[in-house]
Amino acid sequence: MTPQTLVKDRLLAKLRDRSATTGVIGLGYVGLPLAMELAEAGFQVIGYDVSERVVRALMRGESHIQDVPAKQVARHVKSGRFIATTDEARLTDCDAISIAVPTPLAKTRDPDMAYVIAASEAVARRARAGMIIVLESTTYPGTTRDVLQPRLESRGLVLGVDVFLAFSPERVDPGNPTWNTKNTPKVLGGITPACTEVATALYESCIDRVVPVSSPESAELVKLLENTFRSVNIAMVNEMAIICDRLGVDVFEVIDAASTKPFGFMRFTPGPGIGGHCIPLDPHYLAWKMRTLNYKTRFIDLASEINSGMPDVVVHKIADALNDDRKALRGSRILVLGVAYKKDIDDMRESPALDVMRLLEERGAEVQYHDPHVASFREDGHERASVALTDAVLAKADAVVIVTDHSSIDWARVTSKASLIIDTRNALGRSGPTKARVVALTPRAAALRTAKPSKAPAIKRRAKGK
Repeated sequence: MTPQTLVKDRLLAKLRDRSATTGVIGLGYVGLPLAMELAEAGFQVIGYDVSERVVRALMRGESHIQDVPAKQVARHVKSGRFIATTDEARLTDCDAISIAVPTPLAKTRDPDMAYVIAASEAVARRARAGMIIVLESTTYPGTTRDVLQPRLESRGLVLGVDVFLAFSPERVDPGNPTWNTKNTPKVLGGITPACTEVATALYESCIDRVVPVSSPESAELVKLLENTFRSVNIAMVNEMAIICDRLGVDVFEVIDAASTKPFGFMRFTPGPGIGGHCIPLDPHYLAWKMRTLNYKTRFIDLASEINSGMPDVVVHKIADALNDDRKALRGSRILVLGVAYKKDIDDMRESPALDVMRLLEERGAEVQYHDPHVASFREDGHERASVALTDAVLAKADAVVIVTDHSSIDWARVTSKASLIIDTRNALGRSGPTKARVVALTPRAAALRTAKPSKAPAIKRRAKGK
């Protein structure tokens, strides 16, 4: 055994027998579920976060992440297997560190790397031989090599010999009852083959399937491809909804019929816009990187333009529906149902509901919201609170707008008490006759069936051979 392989082999042995101490920087939607999986696998886990509020709550056995049960946190805190801390010095105790900090966009749509840089500098200050560091934060290709590598090498550490560095994109889908941190395949790529080998050993200990790729850049691009694919296809189906509206066709009927094709078609559905931390943001990391290489990402830019314009489409629908009732949008009472970015979760990041509400208020509407998962939130210095979904609230609303179709909302009650509903999610697409007038993104198939049949002449076909 050479000195070059001694450090690696010792670390591999500690990972395989679970004697290694693991660390997670950033205890949010990505970091906390990962920390719990590491603890479930038998590791000692040190969770580091700069928020005193988050750390204190976790150490009380509470969870601020919907997908992580409080009883799971409490069990690992009580056993001592999981410790949350704001003390950076505790990172020195770690043999493995996963970085899962936010990567927001600046107002200019450029990546805001402040959190990644701060975490990288903290790791570099505490780095030592015999440590594996993995960046999980979604970012532009080249981040691992450009940001983390030089900071570690400045300590005199040799990558692939003394310390090991890799990138592994997070694939968290909040609220997904089927796919979670443990059973979602884990892609990773190391700076060197030895780095990939050690990172693979780390994640194989707690994730069902690990998928190594040849480099950090490939792993970084995997996440960007996944979410750019979704962004582009959502934009396409959003534009199809606008087209169907102009043609007087039910877009959901078209999608349902197209979905019967067993090959060559993947189902996407339109809505009021896109939300979450991934789809609205991730493609812009790639677009920014390519601008530095003098290349324009046309698909990404067009998809962003279409998706970001959907709240305007919704507001125009609301205004037109009110106009049909001889009401102006200015001064009307609008009740927004759902402010989370998708159903059955409490995550509001980049939610299109925020844009819809802002645009309505800019045009003089009086806006309230109800969301069973979001009791209150603060935006632009203003506190908003969810109103109770009473019969009186529904009846007084000039328009009820379904932005997020939470399963716990009694839609039959909504349709029986409201007078006008704008359904942006097809939440009522399968419902029968309703007291309320329902306006969708496109005409309903049921309404179209009352139209007169086409008088276009039938086309006579010649029999074969004649």
